[in-house]
Amino acid sequence: MLRFTIRRLAQLALVVVVLSMLLFAWLRMLPGGPVSALLGDRATPEARAKLEADLGLDQPIFVQYWRFLGRAVTGDFGTSTGVQRGSPALEVFLTRFPATLELSILALLLAVVVGIPLGYLAARKRGSWLDNVSITWSLIGVAVPVFFLAFLLKFVFAIQLGALPASGRQDVGLNATRVTGFYILDGLLTREFDAAWNSFVHLILPAIALSTIPFAVIFRITRAAVLDVMDEDYVRTARAKGLTGMVIRRRHILHNAMLPVVTTIGLQTGALLAGAVLTERVFNIAGIGQAVAIGFQRKDFPVLQVVILASAMVYVLVNLIVDLSYALIDPRLRTR
Repeated sequence: MLRFTIRRLAQLALVVVVLSMLLFAWLRMLPGGPVSALLGDRATPEARAKLEADLGLDQPIFVQYWRFLGRAVTGDFGTSTGVQRGSPALEVFLTRFPATLELSILALLLAVVVGIPLGYLAARKRGSWLDNVSITWSLIGVAVPVFFLAFLLKFVFAIQLGALPASGRQDVGLNATRVTGFYILDGLLTREFDAAWNSFVHLILPAIALSTIPFAVIFRITRAAVLDVMDEDYVRTARAKGLTGMVIRRRHILHNAMLPVVTTIGLQTGALLAGAVLTERVFNIAGIGQAVAIGFQRKDFPVLQVVILASAMVYVLVNLIVDLSYALIDPRLRTR
């Protein structure tokens, strides 16, 4: 298991290095570049030349990348020029990341808690009304754009019915104590349970909107995996031996069907981070998705660098955890 973990860590380190190269090159090929973002389009040639020299942009590209990598390792990505002007880019990310992570965790929990049991039941009741209805809803979840569903949920449940909040992470007038940046966790730690509940209620609509695509994918993968396992010879052999249905479902069907499902859950992390950009804009949540949208609009290259690179590292770490859990489920993978 240790050798398997070391191999995965080496592979993921290589992925991060390659990604940093692509990010470095891509951001410098965007129209205007970092100099225009800092000085504006009306900057004089003299001012541009001076700033390029100060930032080291007049050096060879490999020297610029080496300096960029050195600053990135120490957490120095520069100063925000648009999202939160004057603040360090890393501080902008650390301030906004808890909001996105809180939303993504709740959305993923909804997708998993509903998708896996429903996929299993649909497979067991193949061809029934439950199977047909579930497949239809999963197709709708994939087909309907996240931003459209977010606007629809907001209009119906927040504006028309007034049952749930329309935007933000907490009520404006709520004087809650901040500890970690995760509002629900802060409320639980400080025993301000009203603040924790208020934060949870604010997350319901955006989490539902964000969870639709992961739910549909997890449901369909679970259903297909269970159907495949149910037709395997070892399942028929277990039935022939007289094992109880509970033992067959737990040890033989669910255990083996979870292998592709676990991988799918890890891959859906990327979809959650991408969908958070639109969801946070609709519900006015100050997370990294909103920061990316504002960063592109205002050419805030320092914030874009740290957000994209840090998000990719989070995605890589999640997939490392998925690989390790996959190896625990299937010991044969440890030798590959």
